[in-house]
Amino acid sequence: MSAPFGDFYRGKTVLVTGDTGFKGSWLSVWLTHLGAKVVGYSLGPPTVPSNFQACRLVERIAHVRGDIRDYDQFHKVFQDHRPEVVFHLAAQPLVRLSFEKTRYTFDANLMGTVNALDAARVTDSVQSVVAISSDKCYQNIGSEQGYRETDPLGGYDPYSASKACAELAIAVYRDARFQKAANPATDLAIASTRAGNVIGGGDWASDRIVPDTIRAIAAQRAIIVRNPDSVRPWQHVLEPLSAYLWLGALLPRDRKYRSSWNIAPDEEVVPTVADVVHGILRRWQGGTKMVIERDPSFPEAKLLRLNSSKAREQLNWRAAWGMERTLDAIVEWYKHFYDGDSKDMFAFTARQIEGYTQSALEKGIAWASGIL
Repeated sequence: MSAPFGDFYRGKTVLVTGDTGFKGSWLSVWLTHLGAKVVGYSLGPPTVPSNFQACRLVERIAHVRGDIRDYDQFHKVFQDHRPEVVFHLAAQPLVRLSFEKTRYTFDANLMGTVNALDAARVTDSVQSVVAISSDKCYQNIGSEQGYRETDPLGGYDPYSASKACAELAIAVYRDARFQKAANPATDLAIASTRAGNVIGGGDWASDRIVPDTIRAIAAQRAIIVRNPDSVRPWQHVLEPLSAYLWLGALLPRDRKYRSSWNIAPDEEVVPTVADVVHGILRRWQGGTKMVIERDPSFPEAKLLRLNSSKAREQLNWRAAWGMERTLDAIVEWYKHFYDGDSKDMFAFTARQIEGYTQSALEKGIAWASGIL
């Protein structure tokens, strides 16, 4: 009988760096739901509340608190737990913060990635590594067509530049010539993924449009928007996670998957920031209004699109939910958190994953059945 990802993860030990973060916590829930033995390595939850705490993951996975910049401790986690698959998500994830903490951003995003790849390279239990990068690793020239994996990397802000640097490091560690030169016995399957802006329940990070809107609703105040016309490849957090998990399962099969991959929705009409805010406010009736206060002092690209044709053609991956269903799921999650009497969001989050998987199965997306 077919199963998501071909039942690849059941019983496997999987290391998730950044497990306390928004994407990492959702990935940890999904892997646990798939029957994996999840080991998490990260600093403490970045916000209060957080999805990590809401889903009570500390009770469900082997969480190790640590800094990806500390190679000795990081490497010890590999040696102690002997993971078979590694998902590297830990990073400094905020563009605006990168202007205030530039050195830290480069250290975490570049050297943190190097540390993860190097620890994986010298740990013989590791079969595959999926290194999560960002759509902002591309040199942004405002392309209407969307950036492809072969386009130039670069960035004019510290965050984007740090992600471009990380991609260069990933390419080195992925290269068979480097692996053999460093250790003739090494054959480590590595892929990098470049996803667009992810949204979903359980995100309370600062300076992100969905958490900002939810906080405004909870506090019954206006939501301040500085760039209402900005376009981003919005997608529910489960969309890129499904691609990460699919790649993790495919990497041991064939060398052709050892590459970089854009993961983004393929909708022709990409919503603006204002569209996303209005969509949430329509679904969560209340007194919250959107107020525009433009900030010309903050350099932020207005247009950013990715071309995901490579993933569609070679992974048979595509988005399972459109924006309307995505916004439905987001509001449902936060309403359950704020209005429900549950102190544990794990079961509700798992049900959303099951609903998303069913949507993917109905659309014939490969990972949902495990058949490429």
